[in-house]
Amino acid sequence: MKTLIVITGPTAVGKTALCLNLARHFNIPIINADSRQIFRELKIGTAAPTEEQLRQVRHYFVGTLGLEDYYSASMYEQQVMALLDELFQQSDYALLSGGSMMYIDAVCNGIDDIPTVDDETRVTMKRRLQEEGLEALCEELRRLDPEHWAIVDRKNPRRVVHALEICHMTGRTYTSFRKRELGDTSRLYPSSRPFRIVKIALTRPREELYNRINARVDLMMQQGLLDEARRLLPHRHLNALNTVGYKEMFAYFDNTWSLDEAVERMKGNTRRYARKQLTWFKKDNEVTWFSPDDEQQIIEHIHESVEQ
Repeated sequence: MKTLIVITGPTAVGKTALCLNLARHFNIPIINADSRQIFRELKIGTAAPTEEQLRQVRHYFVGTLGLEDYYSASMYEQQVMALLDELFQQSDYALLSGGSMMYIDAVCNGIDDIPTVDDETRVTMKRRLQEEGLEALCEELRRLDPEHWAIVDRKNPRRVVHALEICHMTGRTYTSFRKRELGDTSRLYPSSRPFRIVKIALTRPREELYNRINARVDLMMQQGLLDEARRLLPHRHLNALNTVGYKEMFAYFDNTWSLDEAVERMKGNTRRYARKQLTWFKKDNEVTWFSPDDEQQIIEHIHESVEQ
């Protein structure tokens, strides 16, 4: 059976170096599962693979979208599944790596069958958000889909707008697309996959991980994150830039914080995000944990999992 190797873990744990070695060992490309590295303008602030690393090993879903492009976990799932059909014709293995929990879950377990929003509806709702404001759209969602209104983050315009896009485009509630059959709406039923999944999560002692995070932020600043964020300032309203690193730099440009404070906030927010990632991964019983330094043991584990 074909095997998808999934390497995940918190930010700065060491996924990139390990996956480059695994890709060379199995002679396969890397499928990126970082939802921000997909955007071509976000290089430094997302620690995207360098040009040298891209030359060493072929990567998919790195720098393929512009900031204005619409994208979702559902679209990612569809595109990765299509890509896997091609890659498995060339090799018995494929490698998926990243720290975006929803993207990894979409590929491994499937995602709700929510339709892709058409351009007309998307443009209309974007205009309405600008003209009417988020509060008015939240009230409309309460009327059209009270179940989803009760659980959605009503301060997140992207999620509120997306739910309304589905309501208006399909004439059905967003909630109806999130419920599977079998009469049990308390959980989602994963889609079967025609390949084996070997899921590995990387971890380090907390102090070591935090030191790596702090060092990465310092390196980003040395590499020119401040200038990158300044170039992106006119696009700060886009969801792609609602992320750690850029938000702190924008606050500095607003004179909310000094540069030193913005950098320290960036480090602290990145550490918090890493804790969130670890909490998510630890709920997955299919994950086997390793240190990124245990490369040989990881390779042996993959081979043993295939032979079982």
